[in-house]
Amino acid sequence: MATYDVLARAVALIGAGAIRWRRQQGRVQPAAVGASPEIPAGRPQGRIPTLKMPTAQGWAPGQLPAAATGLKVNAFAAGLKHPRWIEVLPNGDVTVAEALQAGGNPRTLFDHAMVATMRRAAAIGASPNRITLLRDADGDGVAEQRHTLLDKLNQPFGMALLGDTFYVGNTDGVMAFAYTAGTTTIGTPGRRLTTFKPGGHWTRSLLPSRDGRRLYIGVGSLSNIGENGMQAEEGRACIYELDLVTNHCRIFAAGLRNPVGLAWEPVTNRLWTVVNERDGLGDETPPDYLTAVTDGGFYGWPYCYWGQTIDDRVPANAAMVSKALTPDYALGGHTASLGLCWMPAGTLAGFDVDGMVIGQHGSWNRSTLSGYKVVFVPFTNGRPAGPPRDILWGFLAPDESVSFGRPVGVAIGPDKKSLLVADDVGDVVWRVA
Repeated sequence: MATYDVLARAVALIGAGAIRWRRQQGRVQPAAVGASPEIPAGRPQGRIPTLKMPTAQGWAPGQLPAAATGLKVNAFAAGLKHPRWIEVLPNGDVTVAEALQAGGNPRTLFDHAMVATMRRAAAIGASPNRITLLRDADGDGVAEQRHTLLDKLNQPFGMALLGDTFYVGNTDGVMAFAYTAGTTTIGTPGRRLTTFKPGGHWTRSLLPSRDGRRLYIGVGSLSNIGENGMQAEEGRACIYELDLVTNHCRIFAAGLRNPVGLAWEPVTNRLWTVVNERDGLGDETPPDYLTAVTDGGFYGWPYCYWGQTIDDRVPANAAMVSKALTPDYALGGHTASLGLCWMPAGTLAGFDVDGMVIGQHGSWNRSTLSGYKVVFVPFTNGRPAGPPRDILWGFLAPDESVSFGRPVGVAIGPDKKSLLVADDVGDVVWRVA
């Protein structure tokens, strides 16, 4: 057995012991969810925090995720390679970014164990670095055509089509490619519009403004809580606004540890995001969250969380803490809420109000696992209004030992009556209708 695997198993045993002890003590914590969550006091976990992740198994033939009453699920496309993000084009074509996190250079005992654990969970490896185009020409809910739209990219993630330009969020910057309507392959070189530092949280999501003049770009932090110094975090943990006319790029909102999914809420026309919060303070501390972001707003990272709750592990900065805004809606601790899209009322049977759909990739760093499902947060008058509802689940075995899949990106299907979900362990794009 490899040394890394031994380390991973040792840390996993620590996590298993922790949950047994907590159950014996009656201390398994309720999920911190909603607009006014109960968040336990943070308890720093020391040099080896909880590390627990199921082994990636994939789906058996005929096995499907479970869907809410009145819905059915089928594979829109299978046999992909780590599909992460989805973009539906105006002509009905569906583009899928296939990319994977690199292993990096682990330095500490915990780093080695974490890399081994994430490799076992198929969360680290050689990245496909391509964008695949899927076409369901006959409208039966299964893509019968598959083409490589772009390849030889650098960990692509976010995509956006505006007119005759297809934008890609590579980990090291935004690229622009000439696009012809209906094409299945882009053969011309792209133009670099921005440059970002790779490493750490590597995804770069993209969302166009309503008028098509700007792109909003999510860029996560390099580290957990700025442990490499804040100079290393310069230009990270934020959402950028890129003016496509002048090519001027500025920070729109900051203090967001890892803002991934981006979506517009159409009543107030505000920009919303889902954010993965910091590790090492406990199962539910702090929760990941869904929030509207304000131009110039600061949301606390790394100095504080959920408003102005100070993280004592970080060098104090009272001035920054005083600026921190409280997020709108907690999603539970370490759910890894990544995917986000707006779903109008009636898109899916039984979901009769507007709201946000969130792909929860699932935890790897808490004693009882969380996430591993797709949820819906109802909205009223431009704000969350009620508890989340499950749309799709069953990605995790009941004993938490294996994962059949992990949901990531979500998008409304070309027919406007379905939901597409990227599953980067099952290597499937699911269709819910």
